[in-house]
Amino acid sequence: MLVPVNFRLRPDEVSYIVEHSGARVLYVDPELEEALAGVEAEHKFVLGKDDDLYAPEGVEPREWEPDEAATACINYTSGTTARPKGVQITHRNIWVNAVTFGMHTGVTDRDVYLHTLPMFHANGWGMPYAMTGLGVPQVVLRKIDGAEILRRVENHGVTVMCAAPAVVASVLAAAADWDGEIPGRDTVRIICAGAPPPTKTIVRVREELGWEFIQIYGLTETSPLLTINRTRAEWDDLSAEDRAAKLVRAGAPALGVRLTTDAEGEVLARSNVVLEGYWAQPEESTTAPAGGWFHTGDGGVIGDDGYLTISDRKKDVIITGGENVSSIEVEDVLFSHPAVAEVAVIGVPSEKWGETIKALVVLAPGEQVDEAQLIAWCKDKAAGYKAPTSIEFRDELARTATGKLQKFKLRQPYWDGQGRQVN
Repeated sequence: MLVPVNFRLRPDEVSYIVEHSGARVLYVDPELEEALAGVEAEHKFVLGKDDDLYAPEGVEPREWEPDEAATACINYTSGTTARPKGVQITHRNIWVNAVTFGMHTGVTDRDVYLHTLPMFHANGWGMPYAMTGLGVPQVVLRKIDGAEILRRVENHGVTVMCAAPAVVASVLAAAADWDGEIPGRDTVRIICAGAPPPTKTIVRVREELGWEFIQIYGLTETSPLLTINRTRAEWDDLSAEDRAAKLVRAGAPALGVRLTTDAEGEVLARSNVVLEGYWAQPEESTTAPAGGWFHTGDGGVIGDDGYLTISDRKKDVIITGGENVSSIEVEDVLFSHPAVAEVAVIGVPSEKWGETIKALVVLAPGEQVDEAQLIAWCKDKAAGYKAPTSIEFRDELARTATGKLQKFKLRQPYWDGQGRQVN
């Protein structure tokens, strides 16, 4: 079983995943060798220093009896609990996602794929499997840089890539300073998820880059593809703005996916891409697929044409720059500061990141601390991307009669005029 790990995590967070998953072998990137020196595993190797592990030429691998129902990987994702949950993805989940994703995006061996998406993130949305299965050349990018993405497209003939909205924004910014014609015009497909970008960004992708914009929706728990939204022939006569307004939706169900919404508006899914369960968490494994439907935690509306629009996030999860952040985890870190009496962490709109993290804080009587100090506190105790980008101090946080925070009400002022509570 493979356990991909987010390289941005702190050593103690990596240790938790290694211990919780029961991983016996740990492969470490050379850049992280020193930082992860204290993370223990039965076998630990640094990539590039492991040549002695390779079997001699001609040695056959050990036979494995195929079992598509077996767990192939455990992907740890932030959710409604402070600790990340290990999502069990089976071999069937992987191949079904790879096949349907490849079909919907029209992938062939004439394509060239650029890995702008971290491969630890929902297995790179399954693209490493889809592209390898179809014999597609793959180009790996170590660090996101808009200008470098354009250079890779030009130098390697890249035709398809996946990207969070922040990556799309970085390419558009780099294109403004690019000397000459933008590479990939009329040949590149850029597949976006994490949160839909503004409609004006979609228009700019087509008009300034000449690239095709494709929107998808899914979760780590669904391998991830649930919906796809790609320009249709009947939209050809629409204005760029009207076409973008259609593309900003999550999309229509992918092949083999059934979607519905419950009485509260939560999006429910059934498919062969839904997880097997949460590793070593039987109670969570029972709750997620309640009634035979996977509960996504997202609020949405399914239109008359069958297209899904995500309107709110019911789970306490913030998606910033394509990364899932548990608001509960961030709240726990802030609560550990002696000056903090109450805290609520919410996602607010961000032009660059889609959403960014804001903390609403009530200080304990007689205590003083400023915004920069609390942000530094968070960065010291959790991965940097989990730290709030802004903190607002309040005298009190409004609660219900039973003492519960209503985060949708706390978010509302920041999202007025957005049309939906996700960005």
